[in-house]
Amino acid sequence: MSTSENTTRDEGLIGNEKMEEAIAALQQEPSEELLAHALTVVRRRMREKGQVILAVDMPQEQSATPATPMQIQAVKTADGKAWWVAFTSFDEELRGGDQVKSTFLADLEQIFRTALTVPEIEGVILNPWNRTMMLEKSLIRIILGEA
Repeated sequence: MSTSENTTRDEGLIGNEKMEEAIAALQQEPSEELLAHALTVVRRRMREKGQVILAVDMPQEQSATPATPMQIQAVKTADGKAWWVAFTSFDEELRGGDQVKSTFLADLEQIFRTALTVPEIEGVILNPWNRTMMLEKSLIRIILGEA
């Protein structure tokens, strides 16, 4: 790996291109088989302790107190439902222009388990700008092996 590549890759993200490929295949030819394959690839990355880049909203300075936590960024879909946003790579994050201000790396399993406990969100959108996969809570449970 070249030095310039090292600056844009994190060990926890190495292997996420498999998820991107599975999602791209599902987008090109939506089917039950390719959905099952994509979910399996996501589950495999989760079990490998794979990470994603999570977008966060920082508290506004005037209203922020030391106890004000950052919030995982949510996007609203046309139907008004809120979804957390996660990216499989820095390239995927950058596709959205300047919409993402702050990010951190997070463990896939931790994100999925936490998402199931938050009633205000529908699930997690992987790569909202390009190789997109909307993981509603029922699909998250399948990935976690709880369904």
